[in-house]
Amino acid sequence: MQIVIIGSGVAGVSFVEKYRTLSADDEITLVTRERDGYYSRPLLSRGFTKTDIEQSIILKPFDKLRENNINVLCGVDVTAINRTDKSIAISGSQKTLQYDKLIIAQGSAAFIPPPYRPFEKLFFCLNSLVDLKALRQFRQDFLNRNQRPNWGIVGGGLIGCEVASDLAVAGDNVTLFHATDRLMERQLVAEDSALLLKVLQDSGVKVLLNQAVQEFIKEDGKVCVRTEVKAEFDGLIVACGFKPRTELAQLAGLEIGRGIKVNQQMQTSDESIYALGDIAELPNGKLYAFILPIRNQALWLAEFMAGQKQDDWTPPAFTTKAKVHGFEAVHPYNV
Repeated sequence: MQIVIIGSGVAGVSFVEKYRTLSADDEITLVTRERDGYYSRPLLSRGFTKTDIEQSIILKPFDKLRENNINVLCGVDVTAINRTDKSIAISGSQKTLQYDKLIIAQGSAAFIPPPYRPFEKLFFCLNSLVDLKALRQFRQDFLNRNQRPNWGIVGGGLIGCEVASDLAVAGDNVTLFHATDRLMERQLVAEDSALLLKVLQDSGVKVLLNQAVQEFIKEDGKVCVRTEVKAEFDGLIVACGFKPRTELAQLAGLEIGRGIKVNQQMQTSDESIYALGDIAELPNGKLYAFILPIRNQALWLAEFMAGQKQDDWTPPAFTTKAKVHGFEAVHPYNV
């Protein structure tokens, strides 16, 4: 059997490694746009206080997977899924890759609110190791001149708060804009939002709440954020959440909601195609965008496809935690 996995995050890599232990004979191919190896996405937001992050974030080089008889096609994009002949098209190649079973585990892209999209060249996002490297290089140019960059961050959710914290602890000047009246309002109760605000402020972050950012402007080498007033920065990061990468599945005619709709066996509307991770929308309408349930999904699906599981996948009990320096929530997070 030919099994193809799109995506080399925790879902894709956990699946291929587990499935290989259960089946020595099936052909397994992992296709990914990444080049650096399998890395820890949660560590991206700690990318400024860890000097060796570009090496320490790598959990496993792709060659380690190849040593385990797993084919890895890296640095490429899948451009189409042909459900009729069970094949995928790969960028830069005239050939197609056949599958008997296809697992889509592409994860999410950074969500850019529609009003911000015309200004994409003016700001950074932080969703991949490539993004982190670009941010670190931008910052290093200032450090080489014995300067500290002045950052603006739009978005006071989980990622925005983590990045603001890490940049401030690293010694940079940071202003955080958030649209509502408290930070991380989706994950934290009001009491913990207030505690988080104090921790960030104590670390040097200037936090501006109830800020409707209207546009970005480039003036005299600075990036300006316009709310009711205008503030200028050396660098700007937009951290407004994530959007599942459903475009490829949608073009293939799979059923799409917030993510790719799957049943309790992680199977899409095509019986030969499965979806894993934060791209997979379960029948309850939920997407499980956290490491523990994603890994649990991947291991379960490997056992299910190997004939060792018959019951439906059910989410494990799990919690999440903001990686903000010096912050510990008093109450459980909403997940």
